[in-house]
Amino acid sequence: MEEKGNRIKTGLLYGEKRIDLKLPDSVVLLEMKDHEALPDPNAAVQAALEKPLESPPLRDIARGRKNACVVISDITRPVPNRVILPPLLETLQKSGIRKDDITILIANGMHRPNAGDELESMVGREIMEHFRIVNHYCRKPEEYRKIDVIDGAPIEINKHYLDADLKILTGLIEPHFYAGYSGGRKSILPGISSFETMKFMHSYKMIDHPKVTNCVLDGNPFHEYGLRVAKLARVDFIVNVVINRERRIAGVFSGHYQHAHLAGCDTVYEHSAVPIDERMDLVITSGGGYPLDATFYQISKALICAKNILKKGGTIVVACECREGLGSPEFCGIIRSVCTPKEFIDGYCDPSNFVIDQWCAQNIYQVLDYAGEVYVYSPGLSDDDVKNMGAIKIEDVQKTVDRLIGKSARVAVVPEGPYVVGMIK
Repeated sequence: MEEKGNRIKTGLLYGEKRIDLKLPDSVVLLEMKDHEALPDPNAAVQAALEKPLESPPLRDIARGRKNACVVISDITRPVPNRVILPPLLETLQKSGIRKDDITILIANGMHRPNAGDELESMVGREIMEHFRIVNHYCRKPEEYRKIDVIDGAPIEINKHYLDADLKILTGLIEPHFYAGYSGGRKSILPGISSFETMKFMHSYKMIDHPKVTNCVLDGNPFHEYGLRVAKLARVDFIVNVVINRERRIAGVFSGHYQHAHLAGCDTVYEHSAVPIDERMDLVITSGGGYPLDATFYQISKALICAKNILKKGGTIVVACECREGLGSPEFCGIIRSVCTPKEFIDGYCDPSNFVIDQWCAQNIYQVLDYAGEVYVYSPGLSDDDVKNMGAIKIEDVQKTVDRLIGKSARVAVVPEGPYVVGMIK
């Protein structure tokens, strides 16, 4: 951010670029605190494997194991797999596990599979060509097995993971609007869980729980069920990272699936949670840039973060590229068939009417019901789709913001979108 006179200049993350904005210096700027990137991330990952938290070194755990399953996040998360995976895979091989006995499992949850150029961008050509990489399919019964029942719902987990002799989770720790924080146990539930399990974990009732929200773990059922399932499914080791605003690795947390994860969560809270005194009349935010803003489905995260610091009836402006449009066919069907928050509640609060991806639609309609107006800048969305959901499509962010700021006493701008969480004191 640069300051000039009584104006400040900042940029909203948008696709792979930024949208520059000039704003009065009276706005409240919510940014990720400076978090210095590690000077040698490769060495940091190697050191974390050798000196993990509350765990023996990975080489000792791997010794004598017949095979291994390494779980990675899908394309929707900017996880630096190209840095994490090489030393991890090398350690497994040096410990006696053959390359052919290592499976990399992509935790797609209910997202689409990753392959081809997309997969190469995630893991690099060398790993893509020389290791077995499997996408998780939540709708293929032959892919999973039941290990628990929670509130009558079957907890079904991918067999590639359950049958592995050595089980490793990798991922990124950041604020998460359901789990409190991503990473750790979330790679299993919902990452490699079945559709029936997802119906429970993403039910209308679960998403409506007041403690299913950003940066909250105590009393959060989404988090607590995740820990319960991780214990049952077994996790031998995790390698999670924290990134800074330039998306460079700022911390590596490896070892015990709960203790190492909590250490990473503490770091994320320190750098990504920003306390503010009171709620805002206007919140200007972003979808978080690519890959998070590839679809409007994921923009629910930015909207929920904005709602949590907004006065009832306040205004939100969100910039999101949405190069892939609204999202999945199911999500499109919800958005295009529902016109009001009440219609959504009437249609989807009944568990028997559960539809894939309804949870993000639920969050979007929660925001639309709470806010007075929601303005969306997104060339990737049609005018009809934005209008149908009850939002307002705009063509120029700066002009819209200039007009709205004059009518708003308290204004916040969140350039990184859901990567930064405002916390009301």
